[in-house]
Amino acid sequence: MSLTADAHVAPKVATFPEVGARLVAGVAAREDLEQYRSTGGYAAVDDAERLLDAVEAAALRGRGGAAFPTSRKIETVRTGRGIPVVVANGEEGEPASVKDRWLLRNRPHLVLDGLRLAALMAGSEDVHVYVSDQAGAASVRRAVQELSGAGVWDADVMVTVVDPAYVAGEETAVVRALNGGPALPMDKPPRPFEEGVAGRPTLVNNVETLANLPLIQRLGAAGYREAGTAASPGTFLLTLTGCAATGLYEIPFGETLRSVLSWLGEDHRSVAGVLMGGYFSGVLGPHALDVPLDYDSLRAVESGLGCGAVGVISRDTCPVAVSAAVLAYFARENAGQCGSCFNGTAAMSAVLDALVEHRAGPDDMERLTRWSTFLRGRGACGTLDGATNVAASLLREFPDLVSRHLHGLCDLCDSGRRVADPPFAVILPPRS
Repeated sequence: MSLTADAHVAPKVATFPEVGARLVAGVAAREDLEQYRSTGGYAAVDDAERLLDAVEAAALRGRGGAAFPTSRKIETVRTGRGIPVVVANGEEGEPASVKDRWLLRNRPHLVLDGLRLAALMAGSEDVHVYVSDQAGAASVRRAVQELSGAGVWDADVMVTVVDPAYVAGEETAVVRALNGGPALPMDKPPRPFEEGVAGRPTLVNNVETLANLPLIQRLGAAGYREAGTAASPGTFLLTLTGCAATGLYEIPFGETLRSVLSWLGEDHRSVAGVLMGGYFSGVLGPHALDVPLDYDSLRAVESGLGCGAVGVISRDTCPVAVSAAVLAYFARENAGQCGSCFNGTAAMSAVLDALVEHRAGPDDMERLTRWSTFLRGRGACGTLDGATNVAASLLREFPDLVSRHLHGLCDLCDSGRRVADPPFAVILPPRS
């Protein structure tokens, strides 16, 4: 029983069923209400407090990037001032991730079941699904229609579709959009759990997070914790790009990238580094192959799992060029609301462009080092932090390569080859 199929996750690495193993090559069949209920979906909840205790015991953490304990988030909203609002956040603005779109398109009832359980635990009847993927929105709306009159859950699920953007999935941007404004971040406090949609305490959870709640209900906390590690239980959806086995895979926390690539038949000797956590967590050198893919292990090497996206940087691609492309993306995609972010991302992007083209000097590196430290935390959302992570990690992980660029010695960049912009972007094919 897992996020991708109703069977226990393999001890090492599990993939999707045969019909949808690699999402860039095809899309798995959509699961309808009858199929989902046949596996125990939409099970009755006898005691919402007891279920919340199980979620706490299972140590479920948010899969959207922040990895905040889910039970604590639900409890805070449940005990807040006013009737809570619950939102399934499926606005997958991260170009290197595809997990949320897959869940919304192919397992919409798993997501809605998780939304139902979160609403029951929070004491809410005001529920929303927030997305930018039109196919995902259509799948959810169809699932809501399937629920109508089925006697399972008759909540009035509001589906809101916004234009895709990197910042649109940030939780205050979600609240602002649902309140009728633009999908742009707001200053904090108040945070959504304090004052969100219509001024009420609002629980905003990533759809993958919500999809784990029915699994905890069915397996129990102990059964859920059989996969993963003690501190990072369960499985997560890994969007893997930059290699022949590009695709979406469900793996237990604690596996290494080396084991995943070996299982997929990839030659790990060709790996020069990785882009971690989508664009947010920056780059790591080849040692990343042996770092367990869990929250604590990656934090220990000054990185993070983020949304679960990993881009493999092969030896025929320059990590400096990859970092420059990511920073160029941040410079374009920032909301333009905070001067520190608008100016900071542009300044750091300009330095890395100069580094790629062998125009940068030691003074530029000194400024980049300073900016990558003191600009952290100065934006209304995480965009500026993501940009500083990229700059700081490049300087930390690839000092020799940076030095070679300063001396005009990078053959890869001199060849004129440029990294795709945005790098490692994943596009799901439309349904036929």
